[in-house]
Amino acid sequence: MKKSERIGNFFDKLAASLKSFVKIAVESRRSDGGKLQAPRDLPLIVMGNGPSLADTMATCASQLDAFPLLAVNFAAISPEFRSLKPEYYVLADPHFFSGSDSENIRRLCNELSRVDWPMTLFVPSRSLGAAKRLTAGNRSVTIATFNPVAVEGFEWLENAAFGTGAGMPRPRNVLIPSLMIAISLGYKVIYVAGADHSWMKTLEVTDDNTVVSVQPHFYTESADEKARITSVYKDIHLHEVIHSFYVAFRSYFVINRYARSRGVEIFNVTPGSYIDAFERCNLAAVSVRPDATPSRRAENTLP
Repeated sequence: MKKSERIGNFFDKLAASLKSFVKIAVESRRSDGGKLQAPRDLPLIVMGNGPSLADTMATCASQLDAFPLLAVNFAAISPEFRSLKPEYYVLADPHFFSGSDSENIRRLCNELSRVDWPMTLFVPSRSLGAAKRLTAGNRSVTIATFNPVAVEGFEWLENAAFGTGAGMPRPRNVLIPSLMIAISLGYKVIYVAGADHSWMKTLEVTDDNTVVSVQPHFYTESADEKARITSVYKDIHLHEVIHSFYVAFRSYFVINRYARSRGVEIFNVTPGSYIDAFERCNLAAVSVRPDATPSRRAENTLP
């Protein structure tokens, strides 16, 4: 790298760091992730809601039964939710806390209110009050907070902010805070399932210049939710969508760099995933020790 490029890179990082300092001071609140600890010396499976998760559930039932799970977004409305019984659940999109009375939000609230096993629900710190309404006071669900504050700049600043929970890599989607939460909980091995991220396959522009970006899930999307997503993309242009993809995929490289600095291994076990930041492996080949890992689903169910 030329001297002029090094100088330019330094000032870019300096500007980003100063901006991050201000964002942390203004937006960050107390968070709970670092205060909670992984219950056992087991890997954690972070479950995205991509279509491949259906195959993972069919072929990796023993791993899903033996290892702690983290679910996201509308996973609770799927038929499999009550059999999977995830230990952790992450909601990040402001839509969940907007007071919307949509069909999917009503179904989500109903399912969260019916959880009868110990589960920790992670929500943005600024949305704590709204989150309590989502769970309808269910005492089986513990609500914890995180700061979805984007921090960029010098690596030492990023590491300090990530380590204290004051911020994270740019949280373009819910998987980014989910992985940061998993690291803060103390898990040393993290498997990422259902993270297809193959949105570019479905990206198109209609003859009236409307951008169409289909993001399928392992469960059937309601007509109400499809209409909401269509309305969100109504005034978004292609360059903005592509930049959003860039932000997400870049954040995964930042997460992987930070994870390694903490001695944490992240493996992508999603077949056909577009995420290229994490080492790949086959979840079905991951050994489950029956002598050390009795069924979590049975032991975590409350009487």
